[in-house]
Amino acid sequence: MEIQVVKELLKDLDKAFENRIRLGIMSALAVNEYLDFNTLKELLDVTDGNLASHLRALEKNKYIMFKKEFLDRKPNTKYYATNDGKEAFKKHINAIEQLLKRN
Repeated sequence: MEIQVVKELLKDLDKAFENRIRLGIMSALAVNEYLDFNTLKELLDVTDGNLASHLRALEKNKYIMFKKEFLDRKPNTKYYATNDGKEAFKKHINAIEQLLKRN
């Protein structure tokens, strides 16, 4: 019986959030309406290229979306978590919490 429960919880873990950077991106976007590229880069302490590749992976899953703007003639990209992204992230975190409670 116990093994079946754990198997069910493991199904809710999402591969998109296995990476520390993607987990960090979703954690930050889950509690903020949006964050811009430079804020995410500073928060996660990653390079431009590293952050960009992880953002693309989350975009591909439709977990985040972006909006490009100009501030004082400089490009600024804002990232938002989508409703699907928020739900998938909650499900993922809930599965981890439930697994930890079992120990």
